[in-house]
Amino acid sequence: MRNTHLFFTALTSSAVLALTACGGSDPAEETAPPVAETVVIHDAWVKAAETGMSAAFGGVENTGDTDAVVTASTSEASTALELHETVENEAGEMVMREKANGFTIASGETLALEPGGNHIMLMDLVEPLEAGQEIVFTLTFSDDSSVEFSAPVKDYSGANENYDEGDEEGNDEHSGHDMDHDMSDDHTDEG
Repeated sequence: MRNTHLFFTALTSSAVLALTACGGSDPAEETAPPVAETVVIHDAWVKAAETGMSAAFGGVENTGDTDAVVTASTSEASTALELHETVENEAGEMVMREKANGFTIASGETLALEPGGNHIMLMDLVEPLEAGQEIVFTLTFSDDSSVEFSAPVKDYSGANENYDEGDEEGNDEHSGHDMDHDMSDDHTDEG
């Protein structure tokens, strides 16, 4: 009888240990790292400009296991920055407009910020941006984490897209800021 009791005690202990080992930690209970820790910025650069507006370009790589959503960008170089996309309007022209919900970057993907496409728009420059300067930016993500990066200013004759005169909500804050449309991709590598 004593052996039976020891056998059941040992069997129960083994079962508990096996269940504990098999159970491990629940992935839903694990805390994901802040999105900013899983994002890498590649080849960033900013278009030189004397006054008014400019744009920042480069690659934003999501090395994490979940989507990264860029919701905002800031820089001391401009009093107002917006995340912009370039789309075709009803007249068939390529125009820029604010990307209302930000940029979503899938796990393992890279968002290309480029002339004629998605970019960070510096709406109101504080001072001229001259080739060779380094401009510091902060990207903020949907989880409120942020990453800082610097980008050299380069001379570039393109990135002069037109603004959309209003988005689907009827917002036309960019009207009056029309720029010539040039989708060429020939920036000079200075700095």
